[in-house]
Amino acid sequence: MENHNYCVIMAGGSGSRFWPLTREDRPFQFIRQPGSGTSVLRQTYDRFLKFIPKDRIIVVTLDRYADSVNEILPELPEENLLREPYSRHTAPCIAYAAYTLLKRDPEAVMIVSPSDLFISDEGLFSQTVLKAASYADENEVLMTLGIVPNSPATAFGYIQVKGGKAAAVSNKPLKVKTFTEKPDAALANIFFRSGEFFWNSGIFLWSADVIREEMERLLPEVTQFFTGWEGAIGTPYERDFILKAYGDCPKVSVDYGVMEKTERAWLYPARFGWKDISEWDSLNSVVERNAEGNIVLASHCMTKDCHGDTIITSNKDKLLVVKGLENFMVIDTPDTIVICPKDDNSLKELHSAISGPDFDKYR
Repeated sequence: MENHNYCVIMAGGSGSRFWPLTREDRPFQFIRQPGSGTSVLRQTYDRFLKFIPKDRIIVVTLDRYADSVNEILPELPEENLLREPYSRHTAPCIAYAAYTLLKRDPEAVMIVSPSDLFISDEGLFSQTVLKAASYADENEVLMTLGIVPNSPATAFGYIQVKGGKAAAVSNKPLKVKTFTEKPDAALANIFFRSGEFFWNSGIFLWSADVIREEMERLLPEVTQFFTGWEGAIGTPYERDFILKAYGDCPKVSVDYGVMEKTERAWLYPARFGWKDISEWDSLNSVVERNAEGNIVLASHCMTKDCHGDTIITSNKDKLLVVKGLENFMVIDTPDTIVICPKDDNSLKELHSAISGPDFDKYR
């Protein structure tokens, strides 16, 4: 039986998370990664290309990143690049994609993924996604992949399933009971020990018509601005229509606006390797430390009496010498050097401090 699976890659994230390595005009999903030499957007696209035809892969990004997407994915059909005029979080992004696919294929099943996840065991990933998509195709549910946790991490959201621990160890779809944003260490430990919780992967699977129905019911403050989509999307009037829709549309995530409120939320357990690289500290999970416990991404670097530091330079000819630091970040780019304590709040403070017009080119 022919499936109607489509992949929607969300690639509109900003460049502030890994500043100064990333910038407003060059976010994390577009930069070449150490080791692989390719961007995570390219990796994500290629991962889905193994089981989704290329004419069914949609990328949603901001207008100002369209050239970056085309540079990384030159084979992407023009009609499969959906350009958002403004950043409005994930709900408007998914609404735009859902209406687009409904216009093309009323039976479309959407596999929605961020562009910046690291996945290992891609064979198991493909199997899991296809099984979950098949269930979403046959049942009117809003499915998310839940990562089986291996530690009481505080960096991820958690999803509790109905049926308790016995249900959670199964390999079948499970009804969602609760969603919880990033917990503190004590609560994360309770969640982990209970065996009833999964990490929120950020990957969703649903029929385009079912997500349309639930968004129009639960998020009319978003979908009202897409009224008339049937006559606009896929026509010469689409651009003006989307400009107007996004101009008034509020910022809201699909997690908060739909998944935490719907009665149709289901979870499919996922056991493939998964890493959400959302902040500097999360590099620890994908980059090996050296003998001193430092993350060093530099062609020529000498460290002495340094422990727990992150040291990066984009200049292959420069020797970087660092002594006596502990839990610091040294980030060297062609136009900026940042040296600060290794915590994301410090970096956010510095990034906020250069918000004035004198520092535009450094943001």
